[in-house]
Amino acid sequence: MFNRHIHLSMGKVLPIASKTDFFLALAMTVRDSLMESWLKTSVTYAEVDPRRGYYLSMEYLMGRTLHNAIGNLGLNKEIQEALHQLGLRMEALRECERDAGLGNGGLGRLAACLMDSCATMQMPVTGYGLRYEYGIFQQEINEHGAQVELPDDWLAKGNPWEIHRPDFLQQVQFYGRVEVHGGRRVWVDTQTLDAVPYDVPVPGYHNATINTVRLWAAQSNCKFQFDQFQAGNYIEAVLKRNQAESLCRCLYPNDALMRGKELRLKQEYLLVSASLQVTLFLATKAPHASASASSGHSLYVASQVVIQLNDTHPALAVPELMRLLLDTEDMPWDQAWAITQKCCAYTNHTLLPEALERWSVELLHHVLPRHLEIIYEINQRFLDGPVRKKFGADDHKRRELSIVEEQPERVVNMAKLCVVACFAVNGVAAIHSRLLKSDTFAAYMPLFESKFTNKTNGVTPRRWLLHANPDLSDLISKHIGTEWPTHLDQLEKLNEFVEDEALLRELLAIKRRAKKSFAAFIRGKWGIDIHHGHLFDFQVKRIHEYKRQLLNLLHVIHLYLTIKDGGFVAKRVVFIGGKAAPGYARAKTIIQLINNVARVINADPDTNDVLKLVFLRNYDVTLTEKLLPAADLCQQISTAGKEASGTSNMKFQLNGVPIVGTIDGANVEILDRVGEDAFFRFGHTVEELQELRHSYNPAQLVEEQPTLRRVLRLIESGTFHPPGDEAGGQAFEDLARDLRERDEYFLVADFESYCATQARVAQLHGADPLKWARLMLRNIACGGFFSSDRTIRDYNKDIWHLPTNIVPRVRLEQATF
Repeated sequence: MFNRHIHLSMGKVLPIASKTDFFLALAMTVRDSLMESWLKTSVTYAEVDPRRGYYLSMEYLMGRTLHNAIGNLGLNKEIQEALHQLGLRMEALRECERDAGLGNGGLGRLAACLMDSCATMQMPVTGYGLRYEYGIFQQEINEHGAQVELPDDWLAKGNPWEIHRPDFLQQVQFYGRVEVHGGRRVWVDTQTLDAVPYDVPVPGYHNATINTVRLWAAQSNCKFQFDQFQAGNYIEAVLKRNQAESLCRCLYPNDALMRGKELRLKQEYLLVSASLQVTLFLATKAPHASASASSGHSLYVASQVVIQLNDTHPALAVPELMRLLLDTEDMPWDQAWAITQKCCAYTNHTLLPEALERWSVELLHHVLPRHLEIIYEINQRFLDGPVRKKFGADDHKRRELSIVEEQPERVVNMAKLCVVACFAVNGVAAIHSRLLKSDTFAAYMPLFESKFTNKTNGVTPRRWLLHANPDLSDLISKHIGTEWPTHLDQLEKLNEFVEDEALLRELLAIKRRAKKSFAAFIRGKWGIDIHHGHLFDFQVKRIHEYKRQLLNLLHVIHLYLTIKDGGFVAKRVVFIGGKAAPGYARAKTIIQLINNVARVINADPDTNDVLKLVFLRNYDVTLTEKLLPAADLCQQISTAGKEASGTSNMKFQLNGVPIVGTIDGANVEILDRVGEDAFFRFGHTVEELQELRHSYNPAQLVEEQPTLRRVLRLIESGTFHPPGDEAGGQAFEDLARDLRERDEYFLVADFESYCATQARVAQLHGADPLKWARLMLRNIACGGFFSSDRTIRDYNKDIWHLPTNIVPRVRLEQATF
């Protein structure tokens, strides 16, 4: 099969084929192996017509597909042997694949993990997203240590995994106005473009189920302006087409500008409109639906469809589904609203008020006038119905609960829209779900408390342990068997081996080999020499003030000063990786400071053999897979009450990496399972910070902490100023001043506790390797709960109610539609 694709697909013979040719031929060979099961899965869903789930997400952080697909298909041995016969190495070919540029952080990675679990559990779920041509961006670091955003041209050499489906395109409308025709509201004079789908397979683990993530690309439906071209107006000839297709160029356009906000709104609407048009078509045209009487038509749709909104980005699904039912299906309001409420469920991923999307009424009226009308109607009926019934004519309550907020400008709160419209609302960790009810959406509890549930996030053990850490996986399988990749709770059996010295030493040997390999990778990638015997300390995630990469950096500077004073510091390499949103100036300043602190420390002969700081530029899924086996420590140090869940904490724990962390997000549940002796907790709790906030004086606290005061003075002294960049140096001083004057995320309050905890980590890691190995084993053994398989089971039991184990059982040649 491989040779066939080299010859017929690549048009090459082996001696002149490039490494990219080999990769593409291998990818097509693997795709051929899954294609029949993919078709059978789709046909089975069409013929059985089960209740189906549709997962709408702006992000799918899939990473590379090749290795994961080979592992899930169980073809590792056969492919390794075939490549060996041809003188090729799979590891070399895997490096040719680019990470899919379809996501940024935990939101997108969670979506990818959940899709993997749905396929593994043979559950009829389709993911819907957007096909970003250039992803979020390629992160480079310039000579001043600052982030530079470059296009992530991940599609430059094609994507062998996608199937282009132009025959299933959907038309999506924008702009225009609403008129009354024959007593009906009609959206007219709109601009339309085509949403063209690209289907990507999601193979289940060692089963015959291949689910689909469908990605929409924007395409102009305007014909090429031949007359303009002939007249020499070359730009005008393609202008409209280019404008339309720019809609899906990049993930999250900079919304600091109004044009960026408008583009993002259009992206979100493109996703929900195209997806819901297909969803409604499948539900209403299915054999059982067609056979039902028209009066039962809507009940059939409501019983067969569940739409999960992954955060507020797809919240426009609510007014769009209403529009389709009202304007296209010609249903009365009450019937359409009943269907919408029975179909839509909402996952909240943030407690940050600024991250709960709010669209200005002016912008919505300009881009989606019909949807704004529908939102107004939903809001008015909600206020005049359930709110008035519960609270009477209480104007304060009406303002508090209104989906449309009036101050400081008139906006639509999309999270409130989801709470009002969806039949289920869930948080993604126990503490997060509790805070949603007690704080973020507290005003809605008298009306909707029964809607709210918790669905703690999880990660797929197939990618994040089985494929990413094969040596550790083999050790686990040797002691507890091979069923754990789909029954992760079986990891608890490892508790029986906590005193098995031979296993513990083997665990340490695996870690040493992984650290040597990662040190070699860092040396080859960025020319930085690090010693594998040091403690490898990682904080890898989106750069954001609440995630407190700056707190980590303050501690690094403290260690540096301790070494310069002649004090003892345990040998450590601190790795920080992540991207800052292009418009997030403060996060970009933090990246620049990290790189300039690294420049000073790594060049200082006093610290060179003791402390290193490495910024992992362009951090992505593939880099995570490389670093997980090598990590000794994972930092999850967000301000308590700010992180919804986190999933990197779960990936590290699953690989036996102890966590230093606050009582925040899923850290709480990890701590409950591993215990205080295997989790390095520090800092104030949510309740303590709420109490502290009323009288918080960070300037006074800085004066009471000589260590922190000295660190801040060093930042302000110019020691870390980027050479030739005065603005960067001033930004560093502003960071330090802000900690004294405002410190919104309580770094000053938690600094002493953090330093003390890190000292305890260093002492324990260096004192007794076997004791540290027990911590590692304890973390692995308690990782079973944090499988995305368990998360999906929870969603299905409480929200989706979909059938499982729908094994493709049709013969393709006998399929009917």
